[in-house]
Amino acid sequence: MTTPAPIAVALDAPELETAARWASLVTPHVSTVKVGLELYLRYGPDVIASVRGASGVHVFLDLKLHDIPNTVAAAARAVSRLKPAILTVHAAGGPAMIRAAVEAAPNTQIAAVTLLTSLSEADLAAIGIQGPPGDAARRMAALAVGAGAQALVCSPREVAAVRAEVGPGITLITPGVRPAGADTQDQARVATPEDALSHGADLLVIGRPITGSADPGAAAAGIAAALRRVSLT
Repeated sequence: MTTPAPIAVALDAPELETAARWASLVTPHVSTVKVGLELYLRYGPDVIASVRGASGVHVFLDLKLHDIPNTVAAAARAVSRLKPAILTVHAAGGPAMIRAAVEAAPNTQIAAVTLLTSLSEADLAAIGIQGPPGDAARRMAALAVGAGAQALVCSPREVAAVRAEVGPGITLITPGVRPAGADTQDQARVATPEDALSHGADLLVIGRPITGSADPGAAAAGIAAALRRVSLT
């Protein structure tokens, strides 16, 4: 049996039925499905069971929590009963907030988001983050890992620098991954799946290039096969 590829398919659908159908089509080929804010806010905890189905696929709950430590701890504790494999928080919330999430959800991998991949260098400067995005991502990464985060979300453009900063024991998750020739849509800092893995990523977040295709299962299988070929070379 082929090992599922290290891909988290972003189930960014407005309806639960569509997201569940996409999940069932891709789970033979990928390790993880990702539930974001739209689905979770519309359907609540039921969405997790619906996309997990009988496959036991890992669920990545991408809520990007960002609040005072007490509030984030309560939120992390509330969703931990759903047994997501991964839960995101914003590294910009600071070390006390990250630590609170880690302690509140000990059986879930807390992933700290360094910088959103939709932000360009000009965007970062406008909100007061100076210098190259890679430098800021490394600072956020070091802060988050020091506070107990077991995983980091970073652009594939910064993944090599972040890996050098935090070492081999931290899971690096990269959104902004687009197969060669795919539309970048609202992502500013992107890379191909093969490049992201070669630079040190552990889990690739891919959404519309899979879910927007006529056959999401076939699209997922194709990307998974390409990654397996790269890993063998």
